[in-house]
Amino acid sequence: MHFAIALLLSLQATSDIRVKDSESLARAIRDAKTGVTILIEPGSYRGGISASIQGAKGKPVIIRAADPKNPPRIVGGGSGIHLTDSSYVELHDLVIERATGNGINIDDGGSYATLSHHIRLQNLVVRDLPAGNFDGIKLSGVTDSQVSGCLIERWGGSGVDMVGCQNVTVLNCTFRDGGDSGVQAKGGSRDISISECFFDDYGQRGVNAGGSTGMQYFRWFGGTPTEKYEAKDVRIMDNTFAGGIAPMAFVGVDGAVAEYNTIVNPGRWVIRILQETREPAFVPSRRVTFSRNLVVFNSSNWSEGGVNIGSGTEPRSFTFKENFWFCQDNPARSFPSLPTKEIGGIYGNNPNLTSDFRVRKGSAAEGFGSRRKRRPR
Repeated sequence: MHFAIALLLSLQATSDIRVKDSESLARAIRDAKTGVTILIEPGSYRGGISASIQGAKGKPVIIRAADPKNPPRIVGGGSGIHLTDSSYVELHDLVIERATGNGINIDDGGSYATLSHHIRLQNLVVRDLPAGNFDGIKLSGVTDSQVSGCLIERWGGSGVDMVGCQNVTVLNCTFRDGGDSGVQAKGGSRDISISECFFDDYGQRGVNAGGSTGMQYFRWFGGTPTEKYEAKDVRIMDNTFAGGIAPMAFVGVDGAVAEYNTIVNPGRWVIRILQETREPAFVPSRRVTFSRNLVVFNSSNWSEGGVNIGSGTEPRSFTFKENFWFCQDNPARSFPSLPTKEIGGIYGNNPNLTSDFRVRKGSAAEGFGSRRKRRPR
């Protein structure tokens, strides 16, 4: 009996691998087996780590800091970490910085029939990427996955860029000092949720629901649809957007909901309705509901009444309902120019936000805007 217990404890112990140098880290990730946990000691490690990892349901491969209060730094490389054709993998409490391409890159290896799936990225810091089309976290052909509690700052392309992804949640992340967009979902992405995030000077577009994708990069779920889209069924809820140019853009999207978001001082517009992919069978941007949002702006930074509408779109299919609008420098100009008549909007009342853009108890804006309870990182 004592021998059996000792053997069990020994087997349990071998499920953890501790690493403290770049070579052993790359080897441990490359050779990772189902159920193993790789604990990375504090310090600096070379980026450019690539692997294909297969965990299992209930037995993921976990790669995390040995000490979450003193996380390891993975520095440089084309991508800090690149996982391809992988499943049931978790990354926790790591700092990825100064990659020359994408900070983290997870894809299906180009074999669209076998997507990467059940990937969990939690409490990561990804920062200091080059200008241009270089993303903090790049997901291509990824399904049933989550990005949560991450801080992404100073990137070139998108903080999180999804191409042909399904059922992915971006939750409680902070995007700061960005490039083109904070979160982008395109290339046939569907069932995407962005919630409880903080976007601080995120760049051109906070959330880009849709976009422009080369035909060879689309992934379709359940067969090629007769009505094609860049993105479908996107949910944008309980986020805070501060600064930037346009907090939300709907670009070749077929169905989205934007509810309970707080938007403060956008550079030009509150939303953009655009069509960038013009191939046959692609639907126009359509079927978006914008409701219970709180928008605070200055008239000097307000263009086209706050809504930019491009050609080839279907703005009459957009629904605006019960939003709270306040123009700080001229409350009488709090009325936006919307493509459809708003139902139950509130205009011109000062919401009296706190310094971190929360609605005070008893404010006229109580019940509008983000209900996010966590403070941004």
